[in-house]
Amino acid sequence: MKLLSTDDFVKHYERLPASIRKKGDEKLKVLLSNPRHSSLQIKKMKGYEEIWEGRISRSYRFTFQIKEDTYILRKVGKHEVLEKP
Repeated sequence: MKLLSTDDFVKHYERLPASIRKKGDEKLKVLLSNPRHSSLQIKKMKGYEEIWEGRISRSYRFTFQIKEDTYILRKVGKHEVLEKP
């Protein structure tokens, strides 16, 4: 699998605190190597058939879609990001 970031994801990722970006980098590596790792808490989003959410930390999440062999990173931020994934 590989990662592809949307412009929106990149814009919001760059605004995250440095410590969260560092954790985010680690979590994205885990996503690539073991998407079922318990620390990611990956699950499908209710009401959005093709969108998944993953956990960076207690307060920060990211959303993504899976297309063939690619994770398309959509949004990242605090829980509010899940309102419009």
